[in-house]
Amino acid sequence: MKRFLIATAAVAVLAACTTTSPDVVSRNEAQRLSTVVDAVVLSTRPVVVDGSQSGIGSAAGVVVGGVAGSSVGGRREALAVGIIGAVVGGVVGNAMERASTREEALEILVQLRNGDRRSVVQAKAAEAFAPGDAVILVTTGGKVRVTKAPVLPAAPATNRPPARS
Repeated sequence: MKRFLIATAAVAVLAACTTTSPDVVSRNEAQRLSTVVDAVVLSTRPVVVDGSQSGIGSAAGVVVGGVAGSSVGGRREALAVGIIGAVVGGVVGNAMERASTREEALEILVQLRNGDRRSVVQAKAAEAFAPGDAVILVTTGGKVRVTKAPVLPAAPATNRPPARS
């Protein structure tokens, strides 16, 4: 039982390492020049990003199930139950990995200044988007994230008299 809990915790920790959140920037995206494009939000809708199946959950489940099953009964029973335990463990481990890596996300439909439309799916973040919001699309290494456009301060008024012609 102790080994099962350790393997389950390992799967959960490894599964938590992946995200589509726009608030999390991967190490290989840091200190890279990104392309920025202005756009306006047309609509948003909630979606779910399906969990990953890297094989880590299945592998951990096979090991845990095989070890747990092989400790049952005598030699023949231990072999049979160990094989069954490994198969069941693999299926359960895969399901746990998929469930722990699912994310609630948004599909954001935007319109660029040139009239083109784009759709971006990203995990829900601190920012909320509404139709009409000015946003920027930040592209780094083929990955795109949507964030609200910065508000520029108004130009300071000058006290110069108008130019004479």
